[in-house]
Amino acid sequence: MQLPISSASRLLHSCRMIVLKRYKNDVHPRTAAGLAPRGRVRGGHNRSNGRKGGIVGAVGLREVAARANVSAGTVSNFLNHPGRVAPETAARIRSAINDLGYVGNSAARTLRVGESRTIGHIAFEVGNPFFHDFARGVEERAAEAGYSVLIANSAASAEREASYLDLFESQRARGILLSPVGQVDSRVENLIRRGIPTVLIDRVADTSLCSSISVDDVAGGRMAVEHLVEQGRRRILFVGGPLAIDTVSDRLVGATSAIERVGDAALEVIEVDSRTIATGREIGRRIRERPAENRPDAIFAVNDLLAVGILHGVLEDPAIRIPEDIALVGYDDIEFAADAVVPLTSVRRHGELFGRTALDLLQREIARGDDAKHERVVFQPELVARRSSVG
Repeated sequence: MQLPISSASRLLHSCRMIVLKRYKNDVHPRTAAGLAPRGRVRGGHNRSNGRKGGIVGAVGLREVAARANVSAGTVSNFLNHPGRVAPETAARIRSAINDLGYVGNSAARTLRVGESRTIGHIAFEVGNPFFHDFARGVEERAAEAGYSVLIANSAASAEREASYLDLFESQRARGILLSPVGQVDSRVENLIRRGIPTVLIDRVADTSLCSSISVDDVAGGRMAVEHLVEQGRRRILFVGGPLAIDTVSDRLVGATSAIERVGDAALEVIEVDSRTIATGREIGRRIRERPAENRPDAIFAVNDLLAVGILHGVLEDPAIRIPEDIALVGYDDIEFAADAVVPLTSVRRHGELFGRTALDLLQREIARGDDAKHERVVFQPELVARRSSVG
């Protein structure tokens, strides 16, 4: 049977009144299912502040302040400058935030005061465990300063790098840590002009432009090959690439300079497109398939992933011994270098310290604003000798 429109409206209104009266005295069916009732939410947060009837409302600074028995200004200080709040007070505020389910509106804060608490980090290759150590150092230091870190992977793509820079710029990131793919001077200059301090990672920057942090990779490449020469090796193979990448080419420059000091030594170079274990294993296969007299007696791989792959590829021939027949040195000294099937000699870069120092540099740029004095920090690597080269 089809009701007239007026009758249907009266019936719908009656049903709605019945439902509302029932919710007033009984548990809302969404609450019974473990979900918050639908209702008007102030401030965009779907949180219940415990008001009668379970109607949703935003938990604000005042509620947190009341629960922690502090002023709203103290809560604001805790959220924006945690280092300025006494530890006992901070603990009470943190407990109140957890109890009430407070969620700060960072987007609104950025619009209100023109300042974000987000740092953008564009990494060159997140597949390398050295990056994990670096990122851990960055995040630890950022957390101490009250910042959050958003990590993006350019995967050595200039297009992806540009896209992420656009994103961080549009979101008004407080600062950017950038491991650049190519030349980015003009882009960095524009970012700084727009109030987004930027620090270059693994790149020596002109201090008139911005701050930078890097490792002396020329020295690192030199010490790797000098070590092999000291072990009596003379036919040395360099494996790395692409050579257009500054860190790779610098390590080759260092390796070449070490060879040039030894009259009877020679350096062979194999350039690769990727620096992965799989690529290293393929290089290892090619080496073991060479006649014994054409094989190198030492290999310097441009990172530890390549070195571990080469190690496995070469050792598939049980007649080849590491280091007796071929000594091997990697670079980065990642966590499992010491736990390789033959513990790997490597050039150490101190990833976590590198990351913490990078964030410190960026913080100084942020604090000084337009008066920032740009800095150039260059770490010195160190060789960690293990059985792959001195067994």
